[in-house]
Amino acid sequence: MMTRDAAAPKVALGEVVYGRLKGLIESGELPPGTSLREVQLAERLEVSRTPVREALRRLEADGLVTFEPRAGMIVASLDPQRVVELYTFLEALEGMAAGLMAKHAGLHDVETLQALVAQERPGSTGQELSAINKRLHGLIYSGARNRYLETALHSTRNRIFLLGKTTLGNPGRYEAAHQEHLQLVEAIASGDGKAAEEVMRAHIRAALRERLKMITDASG
Repeated sequence: MMTRDAAAPKVALGEVVYGRLKGLIESGELPPGTSLREVQLAERLEVSRTPVREALRRLEADGLVTFEPRAGMIVASLDPQRVVELYTFLEALEGMAAGLMAKHAGLHDVETLQALVAQERPGSTGQELSAINKRLHGLIYSGARNRYLETALHSTRNRIFLLGKTTLGNPGRYEAAHQEHLQLVEAIASGDGKAAEEVMRAHIRAALRERLKMITDASG
């Protein structure tokens, strides 16, 4: 069977394989602890081992996979303490981004955020709400107008993929998160950087509480 190596340049194929593996981790199809064998992944993706090896190196740099002496490459996992550390760091970064966006946002930026929040509806699935949430936060990252902060945010957010199911599907979380988003957009629209940062920080702390609750329920 012809592999996709022949259909795309090596660099482009490596990018495709990286994206597909990252997507499998994000979706939970490759959950934490999963062994990542080059041969098996190459067969699954119908490519040679070279782009798979390159993709695994990038994912390791992203913190999504890790090397274990006896197990080899596996999808990384986060214990409760690391989850707290991750969200604490994310709170600081996202708070800064929201504050900066409030200073730079124009009418189009605000209208785009408002349109996204309007898409959040009670009947939406956790997956649908997660997709909207990802776009909303992504707009805030770019809206901060600081490329170093944006890079750090995307890198840190990648590790959230390791936690699996979104907290937005938890009972009551949609309503609370929606109100938090409304307050956040209002602060950004008014140009109040301090308020935007405070609302975002509270939003991330609320997400952490939901995440820890999920971890506790799963271990119980």
